[in-house]
Amino acid sequence: MSDYTEDHAKAGIDADLPAIETWPNHFENYRIKIEIPEFTSVCPKTGLPDFGKLTIEYEPDALCLELKSLKQYMLAYRNLGIFYENVVNRILKDIVETVKPVWASVEGKFTPRGGLNSTVTAEFNRESRGIGAGFRA
Repeated sequence: MSDYTEDHAKAGIDADLPAIETWPNHFENYRIKIEIPEFTSVCPKTGLPDFGKLTIEYEPDALCLELKSLKQYMLAYRNLGIFYENVVNRILKDIVETVKPVWASVEGKFTPRGGLNSTVTAEFNRESRGIGAGFRA
């Protein structure tokens, strides 16, 4: 039987993180790609650090992500116990709630641990799912 608990599985999902700010967008039909090559968080079970590269892509509608606040938001994960899958999905959820994009994707490529590396990708498309659809509390 696994020693992983529901508390481990939910760790970090509802953590209080800095707000991501926005600014008004004046164009349409383009995408923005943001790379975070030195992302860190902590395994909620072992307390060991996790490292990875995050890539955020989105098509803005009325708002764009403000990068300084996004950096502060990302730095808040540094000491947060959260699984890879939750990192990627939580970031996507927060971006969708903040900028209400036409489309968004978050990919996390996490460095090897025990000979295994993981890539987790989550996507949002307003036209096919509606804003906020697909997110569980």
